[in-house]
Amino acid sequence: MMTTHRSWRRAAVAAAMLLAALATPGGVASAVRAAPAPAGAAVAAAENTPIGFASVNALGRNGTTGGAGGTTVTVTTGSALEDYAGRPGPYIIQVSGRIQVDDMITVVADKSILGVGSTAEITGGGLQLGSTTRPGNNVIIRNIRFTGASDDSISVTNKAHHVWIDHNDLSDGYDGLLDIKRESDFVTVSWNHFHHHSKASLLGHSDNYTADIGKLRVTYHHNFFDGTDQRHPRVRFAEPVHVFNNYYRDNALYGIASTENAGVLVENNYFQNVAHPIYVGYDKSGPGRVVERGNLYVGSGTPQTAGTVAEPRTYYSYTLDAAATVPSVVQAGAGVGKI
Repeated sequence: MMTTHRSWRRAAVAAAMLLAALATPGGVASAVRAAPAPAGAAVAAAENTPIGFASVNALGRNGTTGGAGGTTVTVTTGSALEDYAGRPGPYIIQVSGRIQVDDMITVVADKSILGVGSTAEITGGGLQLGSTTRPGNNVIIRNIRFTGASDDSISVTNKAHHVWIDHNDLSDGYDGLLDIKRESDFVTVSWNHFHHHSKASLLGHSDNYTADIGKLRVTYHHNFFDGTDQRHPRVRFAEPVHVFNNYYRDNALYGIASTENAGVLVENNYFQNVAHPIYVGYDKSGPGRVVERGNLYVGSGTPQTAGTVAEPRTYYSYTLDAAATVPSVVQAGAGVGKI
């Protein structure tokens, strides 16, 4: 029987407590008495629906359902993926095996693109949610490995709203691994593994694209930013952006950057060996606003903060994991093959 996500998180936390106890004298007996780890604690039971902004009732949509209620198809080639991703109406598109594509495939509204098992991969190109004439609203992308993209691995753009990017593995692209821009809104980015790349996730097109003001409401939670250099995320104009329970490790340039009056709430994350965990303003971009609380900075620098930020709880409810448990919880649950 599948456990709930919250039950799995409690199990993962218990396992982390046990490991910590094993490192201390006398810790074995006390840990076993206090918090035994159930069998299967390392196997994640993922959410069936998104947490965060993708769950919000807004813009004529009550949450994000993707292709629910539509036809289920399985694709094994780039041409088939492009065909079904661009069709009108709801589709559940199952990606089986490794698919080679040459460019960005446009994904239009009401699609779920789901990897089968742990070997689904899109390589050589990426997915672009919507065009200027065909919106990419109500889209779910889960359980897929993205490698070697010729541009972005995933681009949420052109006013796409209600998007859930969950349990993917993204690496070795050309530009951004996951960029969200051009008036997109109500997006959740959860349980993804970003690695072997410099630019992880841009949020906001450019300093001059002021149409993003009042948009770009995004939740980032339980992602593993594993050795990526920058943009975890780099934010322009958006408020609120909610960044919670993510694991940052060995990020060479910086963790998070809030610029151009963006408002970012950063809470209960774990920063390990990150010299500049949070910037207020970056490069030629003007300063944003940041509120941080409950984070841990291990072998890391001092975060910059400024101003106040709208509370995400005015939009949705959520439960925080303790920051100390984030490395074990995120490493156990993020990436492909976990749902």
